[in-house]
This record gives sequence, structure tokens and C-alpha cells, in this order.
Amino acid sequence: MVNGIYVIDAHCHIYPEKIAARAVAGTDAFYGTTARCPQGTVTELLEVGAKAGTDHFIVQSVATTPKQVRSINEFVAASVAASEGKLTGLGTMHPDCEDIPGEIRHLKELGLKGIKIHPDIQARPLDDPGFMIMYECCEREGLPVLMHTGDYRYDFSNPNRLVPLLERFSDLTFIGAHFGGWSIWEEATEKMAKYQNLYVDCSSSLPFMEHPEISVKLIRTYGAHRVLYGTDFPMWSPVEEIEHFLALDLTEEERRLIFSENAKKLFDLQL
Repeated sequence: MVNGIYVIDAHCHIYPEKIAARAVAGTDAFYGTTARCPQGTVTELLEVGAKAGTDHFIVQSVATTPKQVRSINEFVAASVAASEGKLTGLGTMHPDCEDIPGEIRHLKELGLKGIKIHPDIQARPLDDPGFMIMYECCEREGLPVLMHTGDYRYDFSNPNRLVPLLERFSDLTFIGAHFGGWSIWEEATEKMAKYQNLYVDCSSSLPFMEHPEISVKLIRTYGAHRVLYGTDFPMWSPVEEIEHFLALDLTEEERRLIFSENAKKLFDLQL
């Protein structure tokens, strides 16, 4: 806990130990960063998360090819099962999968609570036909979709792609990582905050705002009841991310919603 508030990190990537270092290096290469937590394993997540005061973690990974989908989902599910209640898992999906409904049934049978996609790394736009099938299935099954959103370098996940989906799939809960638009935070908020089926998380965002007041403005524009706390492990230090969040001039109720209450409700967590 942090200041008496239960903390859920709703945006954590984990990898099997034998490939973790290579996977982390791949993400670093994509973004030109150096991961603060270079191992990228469950063990490292639990260790550094405990130092930050984090109580629970929503874990996920991203399939870069269709053949990775099932193995990743089974790895995440196995990690959750072995975590003694510390982890909740999201599945992954790739738009080129031959049987998207079947893969979604499988990940749901594994006990995974939603789906994570990364259109930029997967090099497919949010409105790719395969993703559209996935949205239809998730809307029907009641599974939220967490997606990387925003990048000034590409046109895979920016607001022009997401807004039509928010309107078309009005009964599907979307979670736009990085305040709905990494590197284009204010533009994304201006265009999308009105859509009530869109939640956002604050991962990979807080340290990069020119002033903390901007983050507070974004939170209150969406409404604290639609914002999740996340660190984007292993990219950044969970201890430092907690410090960035606590530096924001928020009320205790806003912090409670963002730190845990929203995630509990969204993922139906009985913690």
C-alpha cells in the first residue's frame, strides 16, 4: 500500500525467463529507450513492485506473430496461477490469427480478464479487419481491450483510428494506454475524453509532461473514475513512477480511484 491506499499496477509486461532480456531489448530498440528493469521477468516485477508499495499487478505481453498468441496466453495464465494472488492476466491477440473467436474463447477459459494489443509494434492499424473481429468478440464476451495508443511517428493507433471504434463498439470497454495517446496526450484527450466507453492509463506519461498540472488536467478531463495507474514495467522504475504520481495535486479520493478502485471494477477483481 501507499499512504494507506491499495495499489494496482494495471500496465505490466512480463516475459518467459529464457527470452525476457531479448524481448526487453526489442522494446528498447523500438522506442530508443533503456529499460530501467532490464530482466522483464515476473520475479523482477514482484521485487521492484514491492519496493514501490504495489499490491497487485495486471500483466500482459504482445504477440508479434499469430503463432505466438497461444503460447503467450498460456504463459501469462501460468504466471498468474503461480503468483499466489499477486497477478491478474490479460491475453494477447494478433489480427492475422486464423481463428480469432477460438483464440478468444481459449484465453477466456484460461481465466484471462481481457486483451492487450499494440498496433504500432504489431504494425497493424486499430481498424485492421482482424482487430475488428476481435472487438466484436470482446464486446459480446464482455472483455475489455487494453491497447497502446498514440505515436507521432506512425498512424496505427492515433485518435483518428480510435474514435470511429469508440462510436461503433459502444458496448465495448476500451483502455487507451498512455492517456489515450502517447506523445500526443493533449490532442488525444481533447478528441476522445467525451467517450464514456474509453478508460485510459497514465503509464509512460507522467515524467514526460512539461508540468505536473498537465497530467492533473488530463485526469480531470477524463474523470478520475476512468483513469488507471500503470508503470509500463519493465520500461520504467516502479518506485519513480509512484513518486511521479504522488507529486500530482490530486485528492485522496482521486488517488484511491486511480490506484485501485477503477481496476477492481473494470477487471472484476475480488481482492
